[in-house]
Formats: sequence, C-alpha cells, structure tokens
Amino acid sequence: MKYQRDEHRVHLIVYHLVWCPKRRKAVLGGEIAQDCRALIEQKCAEKGWTILALVIQPDHIHLFVRIWPADSAAEVVKECKGITARHLRTKYVVLRRLPSLWTRSYFASTAGDVSPELIQRYIAAQKGL
Repeated sequence: MKYQRDEHRVHLIVYHLVWCPKRRKAVLGGEIAQDCRALIEQKCAEKGWTILALVIQPDHIHLFVRIWPADSAAEVVKECKGITARHLRTKYVVLRRLPSLWTRSYFASTAGDVSPELIQRYIAAQKGL
C-alpha cells in the first residue's frame, strides 16, 4: 500500500475492525447480508474511506478499511453500525426481535504489526468457516 498525500499530510491509516450482532446471533445471511454490505459500502464511500476487504459472516463482520487522519476506528464502527441497524431493522422484522442489532463492543487493530496482505488472507480465510 502506498502513502496518501494531501496538502499538509502524508499518511497510511488502515484498520481491521470486527463487530457482532447482539448475543452473537447468526442473523447476517442471505438478503440481510447483501443489504448490510451495500449499506457499509455506501457509508464508506460517503466518508471517503477505502474498503480493502469486507466479509460478512452470519454472526460477525470483518472490515479492513483505510481512513483519513481526522477519523478514528470508533467513528468508522459507529457510522457503519448506525446506518446498518437503522435500515436493516426497518426492513427485516426478524431483526426487531433483538433488543438492538449490534453489541456495543468491537475489535480494532491497526495494520502496523502485520502486513496488510496477512490481514487480507486472514479475512479471506474466514469465508471458509
């Protein structure tokens, strides 16, 4: 990956983020997963974040994303959880049975200790679960 440059900065900020539905319920399948993917892609494009990998498993989501220095991992997760919870719970009745769509927790890691390729291979391997 190359560094991004703008007027006053040179940066490379990449996060591996993981979050789960409430009670780790396996509710992210089929059309729900497709809609969830589209919503996350839309939000990331709107904010100017680059998705390097996105895998939606029935009970968790992996997002490998490149963001701007003014943004934080917490903001990315908050924005993605917010838009998906609002739209998916409105469209799919089965999701309204949960007290909320997402848990309050999430996992965040920078790509500093490992190569981005290793993270992408790990995420790709999760598809085989």
